[in-house]
Amino acid sequence: MSRPLRADHLEPHPRRLSPAHPDRDEILRRHAEAIAARCPVYQDPVSGFSVLTAHFLAARGTCCDSGCRHCPYLP
Repeated sequence: MSRPLRADHLEPHPRRLSPAHPDRDEILRRHAEAIAARCPVYQDPVSGFSVLTAHFLAARGTCCDSGCRHCPYLP
């Protein structure tokens, strides 16, 4: 389903990464590095899972409704 992008779409979705998350700074650092390197994913520092970047998700053009951490679309 196509939705408009959030104005702050390169920031993590506010309901999916709390400002109080203990690893937020490291997560944001890894996300920024992945975007700068044009990588579609980065490794989550806690779980080790691959996380899609906001840039990749926005370029895809649609929301998959999977609850992505960096979903760039309006809810």
